[in-house]
Amino acid sequence: MSLAIRKFQQSDFSGAEEDCRRILRADPNNAAALQLLGTLLLKSGEVDQAIKLLRKGVSLKPDAPEAHNNLGNVLRESNRFADAAAAYRAAVRLRPKFAEAQYGLGAALFEMGRRDEAVASLREAVAIRPRFREAFNLLGAALEGLGNFEEAARCYRQSLSLHAGDPQVLNNLGSCLRKLGRADAAITCLRQALALRPDFVAGLINLAAALRDRGDQEGAMACYRKALLLDPDNAVVRCELAHGMRHVCDWGEMEASEARVLDMVRQGAAVGPFYLLAMPAAGPDDQLRCARQWAAKFTPSAPLVQSPRPTDGPIHIGYLSADLHQHATAFLMAEVFERHDRARFRVTAYSCGADDGSDMRRRLVAAFDDFVDAQGLSHRQAAERIDADGVHILVDLKGYTSFARTEILGYRPAPIQVNYLGYPGTMGAPFIDYIISDAVVSPMEHARFYSEKIVQLPDSYQPNDRQRAVAAATPSRAECGLPEHGFVFCSFNNSYKITPRMFDVWMRLLAAVPGAVLWLLERNEQAAANLRREAAARGIGPERLVFAPRLPLAEHLARHRLADLFLDTLPCNAHTTASDALWAGLPVLTCLGDTFAARVAGSLVAAVGLPELIVGSLEEYEEVALSLARDAGRLAAVKDRLDRNRLTAPLFDSGRFTRNLEAAYRGMWERWRAGKPPEAFAVTA
Repeated sequence: MSLAIRKFQQSDFSGAEEDCRRILRADPNNAAALQLLGTLLLKSGEVDQAIKLLRKGVSLKPDAPEAHNNLGNVLRESNRFADAAAAYRAAVRLRPKFAEAQYGLGAALFEMGRRDEAVASLREAVAIRPRFREAFNLLGAALEGLGNFEEAARCYRQSLSLHAGDPQVLNNLGSCLRKLGRADAAITCLRQALALRPDFVAGLINLAAALRDRGDQEGAMACYRKALLLDPDNAVVRCELAHGMRHVCDWGEMEASEARVLDMVRQGAAVGPFYLLAMPAAGPDDQLRCARQWAAKFTPSAPLVQSPRPTDGPIHIGYLSADLHQHATAFLMAEVFERHDRARFRVTAYSCGADDGSDMRRRLVAAFDDFVDAQGLSHRQAAERIDADGVHILVDLKGYTSFARTEILGYRPAPIQVNYLGYPGTMGAPFIDYIISDAVVSPMEHARFYSEKIVQLPDSYQPNDRQRAVAAATPSRAECGLPEHGFVFCSFNNSYKITPRMFDVWMRLLAAVPGAVLWLLERNEQAAANLRREAAARGIGPERLVFAPRLPLAEHLARHRLADLFLDTLPCNAHTTASDALWAGLPVLTCLGDTFAARVAGSLVAAVGLPELIVGSLEEYEEVALSLARDAGRLAAVKDRLDRNRLTAPLFDSGRFTRNLEAAYRGMWERWRAGKPPEAFAVTA
């Protein structure tokens, strides 16, 4: 047997196998030969036979921890994780200080999604063997999966200190640093990983995401294209690449790429639901399907046992967000947070994002009864804090957007959990009870497209902070790159929302209105160049597209005064961008679609009292835009009405909005307190 072991150690696997078989012919119950032959058969891909031999070896030597560990290894390699965990546990019972078995148990539990238990086993493994680099790496991955990013990064660094050139660990560290908001450090790690392993698909995906965070769309697209060549069936890569094409308005292959993504979703692929919002071919049923498939990953293996809640006294509202700083969500919600009725409500923030030191951050901290910085807490720790605080209604302001902490909601830390504002669509999650919307955005006949129960607010679902300052000084047209004369169509939407069909309409408008220009926000240089090229291809001079640079909000709002009409996008409308335009006095023309994201601007325009600017087809959209551009009197009347309505219509009445939102919360709470399940309802003004 010693000769067979020596051959195995020298990688003479065929010789070792021959020796083991010879021994077993003479002694079929030789446990050592059964163990080694089982390991060899696993290497050659004969998994079932390997398991059979190793099980026999365990039955012959049930008190040998190595036998149980070897069986666990072969079961784990064959993706039989529950059986593998049982084998490793048997090994650990026999030898508690068995580092390899603790590692194997942690690995099996990790694959089963039981990250908390995996962390405990992996901590044991590295305590027993402090130079166990594989265990440090997997411990980091388990901690990262639980949202404990700082400790995860320390574990990855410890693993790298033991073996600096491991591309997998460098990739893991880069991914973790990105989640901590350290994009430059993440990019450095990921480039190192790819220098060591250029065909590393996961590394390319993570590098692309980090480059995109830094605004390098071109670099991100190059990474996604390379990843797709290496892994053509990777749904995540296809989805990211298609969305990247949208961001830079590279429409040549975009529709075919999106069709492939949609086909993958319909076949069960799990991709981020956000990417379907701007796909014209993705209907509300597709968005629900995609959300449900994505939500499945957020159900924890060990749910939280919810503490009892008092049913008297103020209703405790918790707001969960990574955007409680200088961000569009904060600009919309700030006054609502301040106006909550403290006699009836206690309001706590759970902030999962960075403190940017801004005036807005300071304003928000002051607006809440309690402001909990949850950025450094794991998903479970944050859920436990929310539960311990006795939150009655937990409102998620992120949904499926960047840096969301959906895993926290998966633990069910509050009796009532709500999807609101941050994500324009259903989350498809069994742990979310309600979505707050309105009758325009989510008519009750659309209820089948939502996993949540719809709660309709009486005006618009979107709040607005009337404290948003508009700079007193209006820049000149020349300062903004606009011609001295001529009609100014404006669309300050994100570039990914512009579709070829919508752009066709806009170019026909420019062709029909001599001297008119289209004023767009310059999100990235590639998009600007591509849109100019697309304009030329439609017979429109590229100089008739004017791109506005980013400005501080007050100055950005002030320059809206130079535009004549805001042209909305479909199927993903302007959201905060539309309310900014209306607040600045610029009429918004919008077309209703079939999904939440395609109806938001309609809700805003209705709530400011301009129903004639809401149309039902792109043909009508084009007709109304052309009519307003040609009829100065009609446009002036619309602008005058908007100016008069701005401070009286419901859209910018923060006090009225907050009372309606609180009525929605009371309706949810009363149903729960009465022991009734969530149900759709409408709040009356």
